[in-house]
Amino acid sequence: MTQFITVIRNRMSLMPSQAFYLLVNNTSLGSMSQIMAEVYRDHNDEDGFLYMTYAAQEMFGSIVAKFFIER
Repeated sequence: MTQFITVIRNRMSLMPSQAFYLLVNNTSLGSMSQIMAEVYRDHNDEDGFLYMTYAAQEMFGSIVAKFFIER
């Protein structure tokens, strides 16, 4: 998960001071020690997708978006 989050942070051009949160199924923060295959195994939906939500906290607001990963 750590590498995945790093890639997302870099593509979004987030500053180190900007907070970034990654939720799995809108309920829990993904464990940073898990690899993506484990997160998928533990949290995939019946339709075969892994749903995640990210939120980046900025100084005067937040950016929220959803994306999904298909196996």
